[in-house]
Amino acid sequence: MAETVAETARLRLRAWDGEDEARFYAVMNRPQVMTHLGGVQSPEEWSAAFNRLRGFQRDFGHTFWIVEDRKNGEILGFCGLKRVNAPGAGGLTGAHEIGWRLRPEAWGKGIAKEAAITSLDLAFSRFAAPFVIALTVEGNGPSWGLMTRLGMTRRSDLDFIDERFGPELNPCIVYRLDAGDWPAARAATIA
Repeated sequence: MAETVAETARLRLRAWDGEDEARFYAVMNRPQVMTHLGGVQSPEEWSAAFNRLRGFQRDFGHTFWIVEDRKNGEILGFCGLKRVNAPGAGGLTGAHEIGWRLRPEAWGKGIAKEAAITSLDLAFSRFAAPFVIALTVEGNGPSWGLMTRLGMTRRSDLDFIDERFGPELNPCIVYRLDAGDWPAARAATIA
């Protein structure tokens, strides 16, 4: 059984295990999920991404963790923390990054927010992050909407061109939350 990182009322955030590679790919590699992430991945592309996610856990103690429904163990997506590694990120490389990806059946239910609050709690307590950034694209309104609801601040001065993608997914836009701002932002987010 994979290590549980944190639990909320509805969710379990946990480390990846060997069976997750195929299970996650089967439920998440769909056009509506991957629209703002470079499109549907080939099995080889997903395998490389899966190995990077496990490598973050090994090297830093955190990654974008599996998000499961606590009642039935169903994979809902992922959420968590990794280190910025996007080509073109410049001075952001190595910073703590929060991210999430959920299957469509989990959209609009507050699951991303619930998992993100837990991930930010861990970022600023267990992992002593001085700040956390989030990356998205202009067309992904639900993602940057959640960033705003979490108390993150849009930082256009940190935007960059992600060299892996064309103009339809650039520029990469950046939101930031400083550790000192999290207590008030958290209180406002859960109010």
